[in-house]
Amino acid sequence: NQHLAGGGGVDGAIHRAGGPAIMKELREKYQGCPTGSAVITGAGNLKAKYIIHAVGPRWQGGTKNEADLLASAYRTSLELARNHQCRTIAFPAISTGIYGFPVEPAARVSLQTTLEFLRKENSFEWVRFVLFDLKTRDLFERVLRELMGTT
Repeated sequence: NQHLAGGGGVDGAIHRAGGPAIMKELREKYQGCPTGSAVITGAGNLKAKYIIHAVGPRWQGGTKNEADLLASAYRTSLELARNHQCRTIAFPAISTGIYGFPVEPAARVSLQTTLEFLRKENSFEWVRFVLFDLKTRDLFERVLRELMGTT
């Protein structure tokens, strides 16, 4: 969320597993984060070096620039990872939980944005999408095949 206050879903799981150091760093460094952007912190107790905190949009029927804001959240996350010399990055399906963004359009936006970034500059060994369930994974795989022209 814009207040970087922690919460439920993926965000809550990361904060629980990473411990209080993540929230402490967020409070010390940032005064929030606008929708469509992201900030970076250390990873606390996690086996990662950094956590990128992306703020995706709440779904409002698709009429409030949600797709562009979601794309911007992914793009900013990729830029932060590149700028911090990350070799790998893992994403959830941003905004598809409590924020209500429909999964199929979110998959299309997230994958298209990531592919466009990688086509211009690929400094990563891998980019992974870690998804909630098999249904979501299968949908992302189908959309990825479509975008890659391998359906």
